[in-house]
Amino acid sequence: MNLTHQTTLVLHALANGIGHGFDIIDATGLPSGTVYPILRRLEREGLVSTRWEDHEIAREEQRPPRRYYDLSPGGRSILETARARYPVPRAIQSRVRRLGLARSS
Repeated sequence: MNLTHQTTLVLHALANGIGHGFDIIDATGLPSGTVYPILRRLEREGLVSTRWEDHEIAREEQRPPRRYYDLSPGGRSILETARARYPVPRAIQSRVRRLGLARSS
């Protein structure tokens, strides 16, 4: 696994309950061209799992179904290594917590 600072930010967001790609982009401040390749790589390596939103919910909101990402146990283990190597800046920690709390409400 190639751990980068950007990968650490994505793992941190996932660990805090932010599981939709656009929300991860908002939480980390990373561009979509960085976030989505990281998510694909994490999925390929078994560090995240994915699930699609129920089609009825999307239809009621008149939009396409969303894809959600969840950190696997292996992903949580890698996150600890990543955090030791690349500490997450406080500003991003605060943004991730704020967005994570808003999603769980």
